[in-house]
Amino acid sequence: MSRLAEAFDGWIRSTFVALNTELEELYFAQPDRAGVIGVGDALKARLRDEGHAHVVALLAEGNTGEGFDSAFNLLGNVGLYMGALRRHELTNPDREEKSPFGEASSLALHVGASVGMAPRFATAHLATHNLAVDGIRKSFTSLADEFLFIDENTRGILCIQRAADALSRIVPLGVSSPLAESLLRDATAALEDLAAVNEKLFTRLDVDRFFYCVRPYYKPYRVGRQVWRGANAGDFSGINEVDLLLGLCRANDPYYAQLLMEKMLFMLPGDQARLRDCMMRRSLLDELLAALPTDRDSGWFQTNGAVFLDLCAVFARSAAQHHDQLVARFIDRPAAALPPDRLTGITASGPPIAVLMRSLEVLRDYRCAAPRPDLPTRHADFAALRSALGRG
Repeated sequence: MSRLAEAFDGWIRSTFVALNTELEELYFAQPDRAGVIGVGDALKARLRDEGHAHVVALLAEGNTGEGFDSAFNLLGNVGLYMGALRRHELTNPDREEKSPFGEASSLALHVGASVGMAPRFATAHLATHNLAVDGIRKSFTSLADEFLFIDENTRGILCIQRAADALSRIVPLGVSSPLAESLLRDATAALEDLAAVNEKLFTRLDVDRFFYCVRPYYKPYRVGRQVWRGANAGDFSGINEVDLLLGLCRANDPYYAQLLMEKMLFMLPGDQARLRDCMMRRSLLDELLAALPTDRDSGWFQTNGAVFLDLCAVFARSAAQHHDQLVARFIDRPAAALPPDRLTGITASGPPIAVLMRSLEVLRDYRCAAPRPDLPTRHADFAALRSALGRG
């Protein structure tokens, strides 16, 4: 990391956090917690101007050639800065044709192109690649609920990555291998841990603090002329690897393929490569269905098929838990309490709340293999497999 990049990183970890936290306390103390315009203007100006000074110096320095890790960290820092500018209404893509922060946009575009990612902060910057310094991880604020969200969201991602890693190891072994049973059980245990993480978020995260003080930092913003959607908790390959390897979703389904394409640049390059590889693999469900006519009574089929169904049931429960508890409680219900004209200012990630909720419902039902005539879920295929295994 260059001296200038290190100074910017230090500012992001200190003054930047302090200014955002002070602003959040001002907003949260108001009767209208969604109102930010005209509040704390001196603090906003300081955040804008101090960050701008760092950005201008880094832009003049150019590519330091210090490798992916340094560039990725810089991309995250300039992204956090621009995300905070958007949160505090110092920029808003709805009222602009291009970003008013040209230097920050140029730096983000340069670094984003060099590492092969979207030119804004991504989930990984605050999750799996969020380097802690003296025990403190990077964040927008020092609010306890933001740290709770960052930590538990990261734990959830790590659980899904464990499950995806176990499933990917079955591919070269084959679903009939005696080793597949152990790997399927490993994936099941990881997803059971995920359910515990989700439950912790559900019981401990404050709804209002998350909705009004954490989520708004994930709004879309312009980099140059283009609007880039907000970072999303699902912007890593593991969740899609599980979808595809289990066979609950198909890469050739137009809806799901579009989702994968939209996510790709928000993932780390290594995740992008894993996902592309996974999209070309035959799913475990399809392997079992292909073997059903000839091997349904064999020992391996009965054992591995049963463990596979158990794993899918756990995954379905975690998908339903995530949507029906977390999304409903922390996004849908708070948004429903706001008048329609206030939703634009509070919406994060990109699409309007109603569109987001429909999209999340579709993903839930894919992962649960729900019987929906309007969606190509794998309900009938799972019914055939359950019947072959005597599960009705």
